[in-house]
Parts: sequence; C-alpha cells; structure tokens
Amino acid sequence: MLATTLHCLSKMKPDYKMKTSLVRTLAATAILSAFSAAALELPITPGKYAGTMESLTNYSCPEWFRDAKFGIWAHWGPQAVPMEGDWYARKMYQQGSADYNDHLARFGHPSTNGWKDIIPLWKAEKWEPEKLIELYKKAGAKYFVSMGTHHDDFFLWNSPLHKWNAVNYGPHRDVVAEWQKAAKKNGLPFGVSEHLGASFTWFQDAHKSDKTGPLAGVPYDGADPQYQDLYHFPAEPGDTSWYSKNPRWQQQWYNEIKQLVDDYHPDLLYSDGGVAFGNEVGLSQIANLYNDSLKYNHGRLAIYNCKQPSDGRWVQDYERGVNGGINPHPWQTDTSIGDWFYNRHWKYQPLSWTVHMLVDITSKNGNLLLNVVLRPDGTLDPEVETMLHQLADWTAINGEAIYGTRPWLLYGEGAVQAKGGAFKENFQYSAKDIRFTTKGKTLYAIALGWPDNGKFVIKSLAKTEDASANQIKRVELLGYKGKLKFTQTADGLTVELPDQKLSDLTCSLRITGKNLKPVPVAPTAALITPDSQGGLLFKADDATLHGQQLKLEEQGGKSNIGFWDNGSEWISWTAQIASPGAYTVSATVATVHNDAQFVVAAGGETLAAKVPVTGGWDQFQTSELGQLQIKQTGKVEINIRARDTASWKAINLNSLKLVPVAQP
Repeated sequence: MLATTLHCLSKMKPDYKMKTSLVRTLAATAILSAFSAAALELPITPGKYAGTMESLTNYSCPEWFRDAKFGIWAHWGPQAVPMEGDWYARKMYQQGSADYNDHLARFGHPSTNGWKDIIPLWKAEKWEPEKLIELYKKAGAKYFVSMGTHHDDFFLWNSPLHKWNAVNYGPHRDVVAEWQKAAKKNGLPFGVSEHLGASFTWFQDAHKSDKTGPLAGVPYDGADPQYQDLYHFPAEPGDTSWYSKNPRWQQQWYNEIKQLVDDYHPDLLYSDGGVAFGNEVGLSQIANLYNDSLKYNHGRLAIYNCKQPSDGRWVQDYERGVNGGINPHPWQTDTSIGDWFYNRHWKYQPLSWTVHMLVDITSKNGNLLLNVVLRPDGTLDPEVETMLHQLADWTAINGEAIYGTRPWLLYGEGAVQAKGGAFKENFQYSAKDIRFTTKGKTLYAIALGWPDNGKFVIKSLAKTEDASANQIKRVELLGYKGKLKFTQTADGLTVELPDQKLSDLTCSLRITGKNLKPVPVAPTAALITPDSQGGLLFKADDATLHGQQLKLEEQGGKSNIGFWDNGSEWISWTAQIASPGAYTVSATVATVHNDAQFVVAAGGETLAAKVPVTGGWDQFQTSELGQLQIKQTGKVEINIRARDTASWKAINLNSLKLVPVAQP
C-alpha cells in the first residue's frame, strides 16, 4: 500500500499555487506510516544515567548551580530583525495580526517573502561576545546561556544536520561557539536553550494562506516543498499540541539536539516546555546530557531545565514566574527585562524589578536566568548598559547575601506573598517586604527597599519565652563599616540604620547569633486613613487578599490585584472612619469583560456595582459606582466581593475611592 501511494505521488506534478494541500498531506502521511513502523534510535553517551525516570532519580543538582543564583541569557536570533518582539516568525503568517501587517508593509507578502527572507537580514554586524560577557560577569552573572534554536527552526550553531544555521546564513558565524568561548574565558559555566521541540507544530501557520483579499488561497512560502527543511512538512490532522506526536519529528529533534550536546558539551541545556515529547525521547536526551557532562566537563554535572516538576531529576523552570515558597529542590525562573526578542515598542523593566526578583527567588532556593535583550546588530541599548553597570554596583555590595547562600527556615515576611507558578511576576515590593538567606551560621535579612523611618524591623526575630532562641550577637549593614544599634523585644528585632541611605533598592543586614529560628508572624493589614477632605483611597498595594489565586501585579504601569478568576475570592481593607454618612464610590479597573458585577461593603452596608469593559487587562478606567452609606465609626472593614460567584467576571482592580457626600 505504501509503495503504491508513493509511486502515485511521484507521478503527480501539482502546481505549488494550487489551493489544496492534498498531495503534501498524503506524502506526509505515507512517510509517517513508514517511519512509525520502525523503532526510534536513541543512543546515549555511556555513563551512569539511562533514559528512564528511575535512573534519573540518581541525579543531584550540582553545587556550582546552587551557588550561582544568577545567570544571563541571550534570547537572540533573526527574529530580532523586525524589532517587533517574540514569535514574529509565526505571527507574520497569521493574517490580520500586527506582525502580519508589519511584514506585508515592510517585507512583502508571505507567499513569496517569508521567514526564509528575514534570516539573511540578521547580520549581527556589531556583536562582540567577549565584551558583552565581561559586562555580564561584572554585573553579577555566574553563568551564561545562549539561544541555540528558537521555534523558527534556525540554528545558531554549526550543525552538520541542518543547513539553516548561522554559519551558512545571516552572520556566517558560529554564534554558540563564540558565546561559549567568551564564557569560558571569563570562567562562567555555559548553557544553551533549545526551543526546537515545539517548532514542528508551532510553524504550521507558514503552510497556510490568506483567507481573504487578492491572494486568498495562495499558499505561504512555508508550503513550498523546497523549503520544508526550514518550515517542516505538513502536520497530520489533529497534531496540534506543543510537542508533536509524530515519531519522525521526535527522531529529528533527538538527533539534532544530541549533536549540539555531543559537539559543544554545555553545562546547561534548557528546553522550552516539559520533558520533550513526554516520553523516552526526552528522558534519553537528559541522560545523554548528564553522561556527556561527566565525561567531558571534568566531572562537573550539567543542569537540565524544563517546565515540568522534577522531584530532583532536573531543575524545574518557571517562565516569567516564581515558586510560591521554599522548594527543597533547586529551581529556576527565566524571564526578560523586556520582550523575548527585541521589541521597539516595549519599555524595559527598572533595575529595582531585577534586584527584587533576584532576592525573592534566591530566598526560595531558586536561580534567576535573565534575558538581557540584544538589538539585531548584537549591541545593547544605552539604558540596558546603564542598568547592567548599576546592577554591578549593587552586587558588589549585596552579592554576599546572594551568591553561595541557602534558604533559611522561612523565606521572608511582609505584605507581598507571591503566588507560585509561571507568568506571575511584577510584584509591588516595598521596604516592609523582607527576604532571608543563610551562609553557614550567618543569616542575611534583605529589605526590598530602604525603610523610610530609618528602622529595620524583623518580626520573625522577636524575643520569645525560650531564652535560648534568637540570641542576636551582632547586626551589620552590608556596605557600611559603622556599628548599628539594635533592640530585641517580643515585637521583633529593631535595627537603627545610619542617617545616610545606601540604596533605594534594598537594605541588607548580616546577622550572627545562636539558635536563630523564625517566630510565627500574623499578617497585618494597613490602616487607611482619610485625607484632609475626608476621602479614602484604597490602593491595591494595601489590600488583604483572601484566596489562593489572587495576587498583586503590575499592568499598564499600574499596581493592581489580578488573577481574580475565582468568584469566591475577595479583598478587603481596614479604614479609619471619622464620621458616618454617605460616600460616593468610584473604582479604577481594567477588564476584557462587559458588565462585571461586584459588591462593595462597609460595616454591614452594601453597594451593588458594575463596571464596563475597558478593552484590555492593562487599560484602566475610573468608573463612578454610586453611593454607599457607612454608619459605623472607628476601624471599619471595607471589602469587595463578587455579586454572584457563579456568574463572576474577572477584573484587575487598581484602586477604590470613597469621597464624603457634601451635606446640603
């Protein structure tokens, strides 16, 4: 049957411009059927690890990675050329998208001028890897990771298996090899990221065509058989998951990534997803990496990152997110100071964001892998260079509390408690948020800001009835040579800081003593007091969150309470009410839902309210909700709940405002 099908196909000469893809689909199906009959070949470098979950339980995360804490990543390649950000190579084939429109205007129609035509425009003409690595090391990076290949199926290394690579096209340089040489020269462990596993289904849009317009039905260039080594052959119907179920593609991925590992011997391999293909294919690749590192990297065991819980078999990675608490197994956050690829429309995160992420992640037994966005030519924007130099100044003083540390019994204290998971970042920290790390018998306490009143208060180190617990001998401020006065009471350890502020970013203490154990601290709500006109402003930062999913985040430059997907969750504040009466209520909200309804309550009185759609989660509008009667005085709880949990529609809440109604 297979032979007959292939013979018939060989006799057909379909017009490339034909609207149907029947021939290509039949060919792919025939090839897949033939390949499925054969067993996958998954050779592994000989060693102690095999491609099974049981064998990988013998893995133990190496100390070099646990000590490093901070790495820098160059998520860089030809998708930087349009300067439109991440996933351009796919979205340029999605009619109506911003990237499709941009590509049409600047480069031509994707039926003739597609991704293959962008690749040669990536010249990297000003790229100087040694200078960049020197700067990254000075900024505090303890390991470096290069992009190996993104979902665009373009390899940044000299691959004998795939012609679409940076030696043959674009810069005509072995980008991975040059990054690796510069990293080794600076004594940094070197890693490579691979996003190839998802490429096979990710790139299928390149096989489609416009649905409307003068070129409707004309296939994009990804459908041209002569370019299938770049765009892949057509996927089978239903093969649309992140990882393909096609064994031919699984074998191709294994061969190409194994060649990368075997020839370059990286200290770290990152896969953009869970264990590749969720089976023996991915597990065998992990085993090959581990055995290869032990053989070729002087016994230094490599790290494998993927976005799947590991029980210690590899290092789990959270994309743009954090672990909610201390994980007994080392883990990693990968995130970026901007978009993943250079985006001329995006603003960079401030230095405080990077520093606070690093401190929070370190306190929870994690590492931060930070993408420092490169321009297409291989240079940094001036503000990025400035940020790196400022980061170098910070790590020079505070690095002692980061590098080589381990978690304490408690990761921290304060109002902001990050919910764990991917795509959960942008928390609004303050000096009241404290994170802890340890090194030997030394405890470090790092406030995520400088206390305004000059007093650093650590409630977790309060004096207890047990006289042997929390015996503080000395407290020192990193970056300051003078002595500090401190007192310890049942309310906590209070440290008097010098008059001169050392940093707006953090305040780091070195604490030595005996039997240091955290005292349980009950969360305290901020007290909202009226302004001179009696108005009350309830900000997201001051709210108490009641629920597992709610979290404080930033959208559109505004702090807000987001991830409000569960109608049974609610928020509250405590207000000081001077006089009873009617108050006009308004709320600043962003939502993609129309007619989101909730209830504002105070002392038993309620106001049913609703807000209109604003058009986006980062597009905030202020709406007047009506009037609320408040009959109590003194401390009164103000809360917002869903009007009806079953029909709840999520909102991002920036603030609530109550203004007294003027008496006639």
